[in-house]
Amino acid sequence: MTKSISKMPLPKLDDLFTTEEERKSLGNIIDIQIDKIDDFPDHPFKVIENDDMYNMRDSIKENGVLVPAIVRQKPDGRYEMVSGHRRKFASQLANKETMPCIVKDLSDDEAIIIMVDSNLQREEILPSERAFAYKMKLEALCHQGKRTDLTSDQVGPKSCRANEILAKEENTSTTQIKRFIRLTELIPELLDMVDNKQIALSPAVELSFLNDEEQYAVLDCIECNVATPSHAQTIRLKKLSQEGTLTTDEIEDILSEEKPNQIPKIKFNESRIRNVLPKNIEDKKIEDFVVSAIEFYGKHLQKQKSMEAR
Repeated sequence: MTKSISKMPLPKLDDLFTTEEERKSLGNIIDIQIDKIDDFPDHPFKVIENDDMYNMRDSIKENGVLVPAIVRQKPDGRYEMVSGHRRKFASQLANKETMPCIVKDLSDDEAIIIMVDSNLQREEILPSERAFAYKMKLEALCHQGKRTDLTSDQVGPKSCRANEILAKEENTSTTQIKRFIRLTELIPELLDMVDNKQIALSPAVELSFLNDEEQYAVLDCIECNVATPSHAQTIRLKKLSQEGTLTTDEIEDILSEEKPNQIPKIKFNESRIRNVLPKNIEDKKIEDFVVSAIEFYGKHLQKQKSMEAR
């Protein structure tokens, strides 16, 4: 059942709209056709159709968009969204043709900084969103400061003034900023595992130093062993990779090691199992077949035992 609109909290204002005077100073608010507003290039924040989005849709149906989006005009006459991607999507779900916007004359770097700042105010930010957002903002800030030494290593001596600015704004350390940006070097599949809390930040940072081929080999081993690597294991993987001696066999050996508190896995000789399986059985059906066979055999033993007891 849809929640009553009156019980839903109104959307929070971005920090860009902290006072009435500041809101007025941003410029005139105009209604723009939604189909003329393009998404920001490489927008790092995911717009997901979930319950929160449906709540926003319902609010917009009843009250309209309370906080105008910020856009900038493109050379072809269309507009580019800077702040307001979720409001735009919710407006589309609400079958709105236009939405209120403030058109700003912004450079690429200025637009990136506003886009990132307006989204980092959200309560829940995925690690991948934070990683790419930090990277985009730091690059923009360093362009303005003519510096490009962002993140040469995880905890390196180099420092861009932008790192310090962003760390202060985010109430964190420059080291933590660099660690998040390292996540942008992960292959998409491993980064998804970080977002889904299957891999913690520290081991993910170490894995980001592996090349793509090595990372895909790690992914294969994770799927085969049904276990993610520990921080200690990823440190060893990174060291071997940097020495140029990391092989698929090394990855398999390291990731197959039993970790503390890990549930022991049952291992079978594959050729032995294959010899008793139907020849034409598909790989994806082997597990179900083996489980059914064991269940059947268990029932047979139970029946045999009850007969012997008579």
